[in-house]
Amino acid sequence: MFNSIWYKNLIKPKFSPPDFIFAPVWTFLYTILAISALIYFFKRSNTDKKAGYISFFVQLFFNFVWTGAFFMLQNIPLALLILILADVFTFITIRKFHKVSKISSLLLIPYLLWLLFATYLNISYMMLN
Repeated sequence: MFNSIWYKNLIKPKFSPPDFIFAPVWTFLYTILAISALIYFFKRSNTDKKAGYISFFVQLFFNFVWTGAFFMLQNIPLALLILILADVFTFITIRKFHKVSKISSLLLIPYLLWLLFATYLNISYMMLN
């Protein structure tokens, strides 16, 4: 499933964090994603929330698919494309959530920043390998 030898043999980008950082960061990010989504879900609003739900689940889908493209398929360019789509849909989600709850949108900012950092890493992996 996950070819750790392939990943370990990749030339690492300059600002690549150590592997042990990823689990706690993603735990934190998935927690704030869930909290943000719950606030959005329970917030009463005259605004139609359907587009926010769609963009949230689309970005989450791309987030999960990226792992398969990068680690299982070992297709760095495809992973980059998927990650860019995750970036775009996360930005859209933040805008949609903001119309209903400023707090739920602000909670997504660290997630977007991490995705943008991941995009930098993905581009760097593509250029270096």
